[in-house]
Amino acid sequence: MTPLKFGFVSPYNEARTVADFAGEAEQAGWDGFFIGENLWHNDAWVSLAAAAMCTSRIRLGTMVSPLPSMQPRKIASETATLDNLSGGRVILSAGMGAVWMGYQGFPDEVTDTKVRAELLDEAINLITLFHKGEPFDYDGKHHHVRQTAVDKMHYPAPPVQRPRVPIWVVCVWPRMKSMRRCLRCDGLIPNKMNAEGKLVDVRPEDVRAMKAFVDAERTLTTPFDIVVEGSTAGLSRAEAAGKLAPWEEAGATWWIETRYGVPKEEVAARLRQGPPRATTGD
Repeated sequence: MTPLKFGFVSPYNEARTVADFAGEAEQAGWDGFFIGENLWHNDAWVSLAAAAMCTSRIRLGTMVSPLPSMQPRKIASETATLDNLSGGRVILSAGMGAVWMGYQGFPDEVTDTKVRAELLDEAINLITLFHKGEPFDYDGKHHHVRQTAVDKMHYPAPPVQRPRVPIWVVCVWPRMKSMRRCLRCDGLIPNKMNAEGKLVDVRPEDVRAMKAFVDAERTLTTPFDIVVEGSTAGLSRAEAAGKLAPWEEAGATWWIETRYGVPKEEVAARLRQGPPRATTGD
């Protein structure tokens, strides 16, 4: 059983706040610090670059990036640049994007689920190829690339992490098309859909089943993470341990602490308390 790592996702992603929070997160013993990325918001990668300059150990990334709405070459460049700046500490979390969250303002944006799934798959493929730093050609349904026509002197520096910046992807259990997507990635963020096609709460037994699927089907030899989100705010050390144990036993490798919908001061207070393993008192 792999010991849990602990990340903190901040709902506040202005660059100065992110830099301050990331520095405090590192001091408090968190293993990762994450921020959201949306269609029209504070630029996540500028904010994370500020965080990289204030930290030296903690992993930095998004929770999650809506790749169907992004140019793969742009996100590949941004993540590789930040990976070099941070000394190899970047994680890219990828998903379809919450089209109900601000997409109303952009009527040209594709919102069809099937098309967005195609765009997500192609983005993962292309980021992987771009991060190799080698010439390639690619012909997808939505993207076409002729890197063989570009002199390598014009390529950006590849990321420190090889063969690419790790990609965590949102996957829906037991939808096999969704689950197969994670086999090409480095981690999954579990969701669950019931027989009526509605998203429902993920339980440790679902994580166990998803891990069994990945163990049986994944051929990549790079490390693989299973990332669960939740809150331990207000719990004693024993209560937090009791809440986390079933997830760890089921195969989760990261616990991401969330504090959505609360004032910035409360987010900061929970951040400074440190991860559940470091909380004190009963």
